[in-house]
Amino acid sequence: MKFKRITINSNQMGGVPCIRGLRIPVATVVGMIADGMTEEQILRAYPDLEPEDLQEGLRYAAEAVRERELPLVTGS
Repeated sequence: MKFKRITINSNQMGGVPCIRGLRIPVATVVGMIADGMTEEQILRAYPDLEPEDLQEGLRYAAEAVRERELPLVTGS
């Protein structure tokens, strides 16, 4: 899967994946979506973002989870 809107620069934001070279980490955007913010609210809070950035951020996060196992607590 190829990502055109996700950038990683070791000299910016500690090398975490960001949106289009902006200082907006993918994790921040995904977290806002997970917290229930609408696309409109996110775009208002970060006017440099575009709707396509949000979609690619979600695709990137999904691919990152696919690539590794995360520890889960199982119910008894």
